[in-house]
Amino acid sequence: MYAKLINPLARITLLLGSLMIFNSVAAKDVTGNFQVADGVAIYIGLMPAQVVQGHPAAHEESRMHGGVPGGGSPVHLVVTLFDDATGQRITEAFVKAEVVELGLTPQRKELEMMHIADTVSYGNYFSLRSEGPYRIRLKIRLPEREKVVEATFSHNHKPK
Repeated sequence: MYAKLINPLARITLLLGSLMIFNSVAAKDVTGNFQVADGVAIYIGLMPAQVVQGHPAAHEESRMHGGVPGGGSPVHLVVTLFDDATGQRITEAFVKAEVVELGLTPQRKELEMMHIADTVSYGNYFSLRSEGPYRIRLKIRLPEREKVVEATFSHNHKPK
């Protein structure tokens, strides 16, 4: 019944609009933890710090980054870098992160180099105190470049 009320041009416009919305939502879901900035492919991951808290005190991961912070909902931010043109992992970077809940004071930390299973990533702990949107800003210094690579990610935190 409603199909007869909408002319063919309006139906096509509605269909194209729906596809555009679907594609933009799908793209955000796929690329939410990845972007390329100045030729550097950047992947980020946030995992609950409780994953690390389950290790025995003598385990290396229990001591990394000075230990898991108290309060809030601590997470472990992990950043992995690749040269976008060659696919080669970047293993000699200096990475700083700023994690900020919108409207509040940012947490700023250097991300420490982590050697895991013959690979290199960078990470540190941050306390995400409430549910909601956070902005993660990265500044990446590579030894062979003068210009700092910068990237910003959005994270919608939902404590477990």
